[in-house]
Amino acid sequence: MRTTHRRSFVVLATTATLTTLAGCASGAAGGTPATGGDPSAAATPAGGASTPTASAGGTSAGTYRDGTYSATGDYRSPGGEQKVQVKVTLADDVVTAVEVTPEPSDPTSQSYQQRFASGVAEQVVGKRLDEVHVDRVSGSSLTSQGFAAALAQIATDARG
Repeated sequence: MRTTHRRSFVVLATTATLTTLAGCASGAAGGTPATGGDPSAAATPAGGASTPTASAGGTSAGTYRDGTYSATGDYRSPGGEQKVQVKVTLADDVVTAVEVTPEPSDPTSQSYQQRFASGVAEQVVGKRLDEVHVDRVSGSSLTSQGFAAALAQIATDARG
């Protein structure tokens, strides 16, 4: 029974996260800037593509399999479509390592993605995967949308 409740919570939490991102996209598409600091803050997120890179170890007693997972998160900025590669290592449902590799299509996005990549670990490592929520890192608000899309795909991959 407890496992059923836990899985239901994970499904609800993932749905809530994706609904929030979709709501941000509709508000941003209307021309309302999401947050200050990032000149591309009125952009909308797109989907993400995932490729599990490795699923080492066995399964933890939790919701997610232990291992290292990788996914690409897409988002839109004033400079166009952007991508960010995310690699996460999980142990007992906790993020033990995170690596963000910038894959921008313009120099401004490159700068924001690099700043995001350099500061995201301190906000993510040590947290349960279901509790990770990053709005902004080092002034970069849009990169977090790509990060969230990649993380949602990683959660799906790590479940099954």
